[in-house]
Amino acid sequence: MDNSGKEKEAMQLMAEADKKVKSSGSFLGGMFGGNHKVEDACEMYARAANMFKMAKNWSGSAFCQAARLHMQMQNKLDSATSFVDAGNAYKKADPQEAINCLNAAIDIYTDMGRFTIAAKHHMTIAEIYESELVDIEKTIAHYEQAADYYKGEESNSSANKCLLKVGSYSAQLEQYPKAIEIYEQVATSTMDNPLLKYNAKEYFWKAALCHFIVDELNAKLAIEKYEGMFPAFSDSRECKLLKKLLEAHEEQNSEAFTEAVKEFDSISRLDQWQTTMLLRIKKTIQGDAGDLK
Repeated sequence: MDNSGKEKEAMQLMAEADKKVKSSGSFLGGMFGGNHKVEDACEMYARAANMFKMAKNWSGSAFCQAARLHMQMQNKLDSATSFVDAGNAYKKADPQEAINCLNAAIDIYTDMGRFTIAAKHHMTIAEIYESELVDIEKTIAHYEQAADYYKGEESNSSANKCLLKVGSYSAQLEQYPKAIEIYEQVATSTMDNPLLKYNAKEYFWKAALCHFIVDELNAKLAIEKYEGMFPAFSDSRECKLLKKLLEAHEEQNSEAFTEAVKEFDSISRLDQWQTTMLLRIKKTIQGDAGDLK
């Protein structure tokens, strides 16, 4: 069966399901067979939804219909699952509708006390805002909510993953105190973990860059503090670069600043975020052209 045939069959199933719902009467009259008809309609909507998927039609409306019926029958878990399925279908064609469906699922999961799965769906919403709708403020809000739920469930590694996203975007939006707080918090929580402590230097480095953009003296004091907290940071290439940059900045020497960055980048490639932060620092040197070439 080709895609148009599958789509036609899906629409017929939805029409049959609609009829069953109408003929079921009041949900309170379940003892007269109403609920049985509603259950049949739920199955038909689910089958229709899967036929739409097979036809590459990314409308999640059939899943939404099933979700609403499940909710009316007090099948909360089935309702949430159907809303998630609807969200996953809509993701490919209508990002905003996908978010609406996932939010409906989150409301049910939080009401049931299932915060880990609610956090996972907040992450999905954050990713849609991040890549599809490009709304950084909302991206941050959903990563923060996911982090809160993960923390509450003691899933610290998942919480940190979300917080690092918040830190990165906060710094991009020039919310440096918030970014610093997050990077320091994550660095402190990872440096005592034998499997993760190597990552702590990266988070201290990012916190120091944020400090540096705000104030040179703050950066100097922060670096000393991080060296005291985590001695391995002192030996890192990142820490050595920061000290060279501080020296170049004190002397208002933009050439020395650029040379130090280039030397570091030739061994450890700087990513887009780090490059952006270093450019912002360099622009605070008087008479600087504002590039790293």
